[in-house]
Amino acid sequence: MISHKKVLVCFMLISLLMFSTTKAAVTQSHIDISSPSAILMDAGTGTILFEKNPHEKLEPASITKIMTLIVAFEAIESGKVNLSDVVRVSERAWKTGGSQVFLGPGEEQTLETLLKCIVIASANDASMAVAEYIGGSVEGFVKLMNDKAKELGMENTNFTNPHGLSDPEHYSTAYDIALMSRELVKYPTFFKWSNIWMDYLEHTDKKRDATMLANTNKLLGKYEGLDGLKTGYHSKAGHCFAGTAKRGDFRLISVVLNAQNSNQRFEDTVKLLDYGFGHYDSIKVVEKGMVQKTIPVEKGHISEVNVIVPEDVSILVEKGKEEQISTRIDIPEKLLAPLSKNQEVGTLTVEKNGKTVKQINVVVAEDVYKASFLELLKRLFIKWLD
Repeated sequence: MISHKKVLVCFMLISLLMFSTTKAAVTQSHIDISSPSAILMDAGTGTILFEKNPHEKLEPASITKIMTLIVAFEAIESGKVNLSDVVRVSERAWKTGGSQVFLGPGEEQTLETLLKCIVIASANDASMAVAEYIGGSVEGFVKLMNDKAKELGMENTNFTNPHGLSDPEHYSTAYDIALMSRELVKYPTFFKWSNIWMDYLEHTDKKRDATMLANTNKLLGKYEGLDGLKTGYHSKAGHCFAGTAKRGDFRLISVVLNAQNSNQRFEDTVKLLDYGFGHYDSIKVVEKGMVQKTIPVEKGHISEVNVIVPEDVSILVEKGKEEQISTRIDIPEKLLAPLSKNQEVGTLTVEKNGKTVKQINVVVAEDVYKASFLELLKRLFIKWLD
């Protein structure tokens, strides 16, 4: 015979399962997304606000170029290459099909111009030229792309080219694309070009007329705060779009894959972003460099030092629940010299309803040298006189 206790436990488990299922269904029903795969992510924290088949492997088409740009910007930031570098277009780059800006074999353009062609016009030939210049070869550049993907935690992604033309071994997911989109928005240079609606490429060989660069992002100027990222299309990938919009300090990233037509990808993007901006906000709890406390220093060339936060601290909250956020700082009552600027000396904890949601290290604002013997003796004497 089954005991009353076992019946009660079974009932509780069934009830819990029903509650969990209902809760998930309610969360998903906030937005009616037609596209087979989609995701909405907070760029600041990486929090997922909505998802639909986020880990399904699909061909990303020209959304691939987000990673191409990341690798290029990283190479520029490290000093490996410069925007002013002159790049010679190879025959292989010239022969690349799909969307292009009609670069000629042997034509020379600056790296900056080629990147601008990628961002605005989704140029496959420019992507190949950039890949060969930075990676030494297309294959070398693709390895850099896949290495970066692994570094970002893109577990269901594999790149075989820098442009996104169809290849069964070239795939990604909505979630992985959101991860790399979150990385790209860290580069301000990208936004110098992503907001350009139309431009022209002057060919340096002077044998051809200028090529018009038309932005493929049809939401530019039509959706408040939208300033990127990348469209994509070919017959196997369908219509894709990785979008981003920023309002105040709050930036969202949306990804829509394999939509039936161009309008659908943009309509689904608007639904995702409307949901995010309508239900959530990003609250800047602490600003970078803000003094949290001044702490006495023993045996230092100064008697006290400021403790600051080394970065902006923002928290994602549901609208109307901002008052639930509080902070707590944990640092020693005094410090001992010597201390180095930006040396970690404690933690700042951000809490929501008493539960920790984020914790960062706090640091000293300046170098504190150890005081000389004479200085220490002088202080002792002054203290004795007091």
